[in-house]
Parts: sequence; C-alpha cells; structure tokens
Amino acid sequence: MLSRTADSLYWVGRYVERADFLARILESTLRLSSVPSRDGEVAAAWRTALNSAGVSAAYDESGRDVTELSVRDFLAFSPDNPSSICSCINRARTNARSGRTALTVELWEAINGAWNALEEQGQPTRRDEFSEFLGWVKSVTLLVEGSASRSMMRNAAYWFLRLGGALERADNTARLLDAKYHLLLPEGEPVGGQLDYFQWTTLLRQVSALTAYRWVYRDSVKPWLVADLLVLNRQMPRSLASCQASIVEYLERLAADYGRRGPAQRLASARLGKLEEASMEVIFQSGLHEYIEDFLDENARLSQAVIDQYLT
Repeated sequence: MLSRTADSLYWVGRYVERADFLARILESTLRLSSVPSRDGEVAAAWRTALNSAGVSAAYDESGRDVTELSVRDFLAFSPDNPSSICSCINRARTNARSGRTALTVELWEAINGAWNALEEQGQPTRRDEFSEFLGWVKSVTLLVEGSASRSMMRNAAYWFLRLGGALERADNTARLLDAKYHLLLPEGEPVGGQLDYFQWTTLLRQVSALTAYRWVYRDSVKPWLVADLLVLNRQMPRSLASCQASIVEYLERLAADYGRRGPAQRLASARLGKLEEASMEVIFQSGLHEYIEDFLDENARLSQAVIDQYLT
C-alpha cells in the first residue's frame, strides 16, 4: 500500500474517533454545568472540557472568555480550532477522499454523508438543539465504525484505519481520566462527596461504562475502581489496556502484511507488557496523574513511530 493512502486511512480513524470524543466531552459538561453550583464552578467545568480536549492553550490565544456558549462553539463548530467536531468531520472526509480507492462504498457513503449533513445540522445555540446535534455526531461515528467493520476486507487498509482510531481512543481516555482526577473537583469540595460522586458517574457515562462498572464491581462509584476499569480492565473497550491490546494486534497484522516488524511493534508490545504487570495499588501510590502523563508521552512516541515506519 502507498504510504500516502495508509496515512489518509490512519487519519480518518483518528479524526472520526476524535469527533466522537468531543461530542462526549460536551455532552457530559452540559450535564455537569446543569448541577446547582457556586460561582465560578460552571466556568471551571467548561475549562476542564478544554483541558480534556487538549485545546486550552489555543482557546486562551483566541482571546475568548470561558463561557458555555463560547466553549461549545470552539469545541463543536469553530473553523479556527483544527480539532473541533466540524473540523474533524471535514478532515476525515478530506482524508477519505484521498484514500477513496481503499474504501468500500458503504464506508465512503457514511463519511461523505456526515460531511454533507453538517450544513443541515447548522450551529444550534439552544441547549436541547445542541444536545440533539451531539447525539447526531455520536450516531454518525457509530455508522462509520459499523460500515468499516461490516464491509472492509481485513487487509492493510482496514488495519491502518483501526490503528488510528485505537491510538486516538487511548489518548482520549487517558485525558478524560486525568481531567477528573487532577482538575475537576472544586477546591473545598470533599472527596467522596455528592459532587465528587456525580462527576465520577458522569465520567463513566462519558465513555459508556456506567453499566459495565455496575456489572464488574457491584459497588457504589469509587475513584479507584473507576480508574481500575478505565486503565487495566481488558474487557472495557475504552480502557487503556484494551486500547493497547488492539494497537498491538493491528500492528502485528500490519507486520504480517508487510513481512517485517519494526520499532512501532516493539514499542507497542513493551507498553502492553507494562500494563499487564501493573496494579492500581501501585499506580495510586506513585500517582495516577504522573502515570497518565507517562502514558500520554508514550502514546505520542508510539504515534510518531507509526508515522516514521509506515506513513512517510
């Protein structure tokens, strides 16, 4: 496969996953900001949304105040934000068009249809209309993922598409968990209090894991158990361990297709080994925030290794 086509498919996977992630961030922040709170806490919730999306610095450079409408616009619609939902859908479609010959008709129609429907969606300002828009984004990303899963051959094109999505999902889950653990609880609020419980529950909803949490732990929502589910539980598809296992699988499939392994496979396997040996007790003792920072750094190095090995 040409590296240009592989690069296009890889970024289709990343941008579609990122659009879904941003919709989930915005949906959960709407829920958090609707809870009665002290002055400044609503702004703090929207600031946390920016931090989770990794665009806080870019937002500050734009000179905007941290308000609900402004942050919603920046994360969902702003053309000045290359990671906004609309920008992600536009970029996914541009990359899909570049790699069109490697896509099935069903997958292309799902991506192109989402792009065409953006104009029809408009830029809603009312909360209920905006919530409907976020629901539409999530349904579109499910349609794209389902179209890929049901219609594409299991060849290099499919593995690059899935690899991009898995790397993006791992990064997103780590950022969400860090934002809650390190940033979200307002000063003076007790750990284990009502607001803390509501925020952890919201985080689980954000990654569609609340029901899974109840099945696995059969306990009230507790931070260390949420962290265990989202870091180490291989059965949870958005956990760091599950994402890493998928990354290893996709890279090994590519190694088989290309006839050789390289630095990307070695880095991915080493990190999966670290996750399999880890325990939440040790992670919390050394610091969850520090652990996630290291994970994000390793994810960036792995992403660059993939680019260097296959996409340039």
